[in-house]
Amino acid sequence: MNPENLSPRTIAVSVGRPSGDGAPINQPIVLASNFRNAPDYARTDGTESWQALEHAVGALEGGRCVSFASGQGAVSAIIFALRPRVVIIPTVSYLGVRKLFELMGARDQLDTVQVEITDTPGVLAEVERRTLVHGADKVLLWIESPTNPTLDEGDVAALCAGAARLGARTAVDSTFATPMGQRALADGATVVMHSGTKFIGGHSDLMIGLASTTDDAVHDALVEARTFVGATPGALEAFLALRGLRTLPIRYEASTRNATELAARLRAHPGVEWAKNVGPMLSFILKDGASAADRACASVRVIVQATSLGGVESTMERRQKYAGDAHVNPGLIRMSVGIEDVEDLWRDLSSALAS
Repeated sequence: MNPENLSPRTIAVSVGRPSGDGAPINQPIVLASNFRNAPDYARTDGTESWQALEHAVGALEGGRCVSFASGQGAVSAIIFALRPRVVIIPTVSYLGVRKLFELMGARDQLDTVQVEITDTPGVLAEVERRTLVHGADKVLLWIESPTNPTLDEGDVAALCAGAARLGARTAVDSTFATPMGQRALADGATVVMHSGTKFIGGHSDLMIGLASTTDDAVHDALVEARTFVGATPGALEAFLALRGLRTLPIRYEASTRNATELAARLRAHPGVEWAKNVGPMLSFILKDGASAADRACASVRVIVQATSLGGVESTMERRQKYAGDAHVNPGLIRMSVGIEDVEDLWRDLSSALAS
């Protein structure tokens, strides 16, 4: 079976399964650190549980995948593997990534430059300036699109192509978009990462990170980073992530339909200043600011007030309350829309807004 001839929906369901007469349909959980009469060791050589997940995600992305203990583990491994001196990152982006780069900057390990990711000429001008100073191989453009939590969308293809012309490398955080929303390797990205904890796992019951690339040297460097830094995924987590991946296409479609409908209704609501969804992710700003947003989040009953995202259940929270997101609008609520009935979600949300 050649995944290149299959649609993403079929790849998600079919790739990464055992083959041969009598084999189980699903990849079993391999709970082993050692293997009989073999030099293999799980941390250095992986297990069939990891490999099945990596095969499936790599096929979806159009490259080779390496799995990690968490999304943050994948981010750290990308920096370890690519060894940039300068990382150019969106001003609005995931606070955990920005904090990691801040800590590394305090240790004089790299410099971070913030840009508006929607301003393609401005971003590429910054890439060019930095390549002239530091050398192209020391510059990494970190693209998060859509951004967390404001859902800004960068032109991934143009940014990757422009950075490549300048000799710089690109890492794309596709956690919000998933492989259903964008395939950045086809757009020329050096590496694409996901917090598989979110939409790929899809059930709020695991932590795992994933990084895919078409560059064999980068792939080997990612494996080296995982091996010697030690950010290895658990066997159960890999199994659960692969099981979640099987339903990603239909979950993503159902959640996107719900989010699109909720965004339309929110834009017509008198208490809402702005609302936007990209796929299942929905952000909106309440006109009355932080206090109104906090009351709304505390008043939902079907929707869960929680900080993570990407599960079958809808979650929401006010993001500006976190120090790392202090720069976003105080009244902004980020919502990860699940697969519940949209009318139940709207009754719950509109009642909370009325509070």
